[in-house]
Amino acid sequence: MKKLYDYTEEMLRYKESLGYARHTYEGFLNDFARFVKRNYPEAEFLTENIALEWCQQRESEKISGYHRRAAAFREFTKYLYAVGSGGYILPADYTARPERYIPYIFTDQELVDFFNASDQVTPYKSSPSRSFIIPVIYRLIYFCGLRPNEGRELQKQDVNLKDGILFIRKNKSHRERMIPMAHDVTEMCREYNEKASWLYPESPYFFPSATGNVYSAKWLTQNFRKIWGAIKSDKNTCSVRVYDFRHRYATTIMMKWVNEGVDLYKMIPYLSTYMGHANFSDTAYYIHLLPDNLVQSTAIDWQRFKDLVPKVDYDI
Repeated sequence: MKKLYDYTEEMLRYKESLGYARHTYEGFLNDFARFVKRNYPEAEFLTENIALEWCQQRESEKISGYHRRAAAFREFTKYLYAVGSGGYILPADYTARPERYIPYIFTDQELVDFFNASDQVTPYKSSPSRSFIIPVIYRLIYFCGLRPNEGRELQKQDVNLKDGILFIRKNKSHRERMIPMAHDVTEMCREYNEKASWLYPESPYFFPSATGNVYSAKWLTQNFRKIWGAIKSDKNTCSVRVYDFRHRYATTIMMKWVNEGVDLYKMIPYLSTYMGHANFSDTAYYIHLLPDNLVQSTAIDWQRFKDLVPKVDYDI
């Protein structure tokens, strides 16, 4: 008879067959498997007591991290119930989303300063390519409105340097999409690719690490923080992330449309498709991040957006 911890690998394979990335659940399920082996090694079925004991928020755990762990575990309890190895499904209350993160919107000068500083990065003996990867990877994430992992995980075959098109594989919304690049961004990628291909001809990744593998999310974040820490104002104590490049991209496009008098309601679906959002409301959310004077513009008909724009917990 299989033990409870045996089902974690089965669920991972099942989710992969549906198009989900393994790493979405793997860390959490492996943690649960270790917990069960240590405390309930003979358990064959999931009980409410086992589930609730593991699902308690830990002292060192932030609410956002706890939410991710609980959400992944809820999927596991649903899987166990479906295959007949559990009679308890973690309630949805345990995975209630924390307050939505308010993105940081870079100023024009901050973007200029950041990218100029990225051009000054020097190579390490253990990472000779970082000096020409860092200036390109952050620019590409910003100018194409990518999720950080979408830029980091790009493969060479995903970058059409002839036509200037990126192929984004299944991501957060489990959708693939094609992204056209501006001419100058395409040229930047061509020049970069000549150097990277010479150093790492065998690597399948467009931004290969020193070993030829994909860079980690930690690497991308650490280098971002070093550059941001060097150029930001001492008075600026805001929490800023690589992901905020994507937020700034979305608001920049919307501000451009508003200034041009374009019907924003009609354009939202195009931006939503470009950015790979599963729902139009995810794109419309960015309206709340526009400057006050633009929000008051007649280009935004709030009555039409009433059901589309999600409620937020702060004033415009």
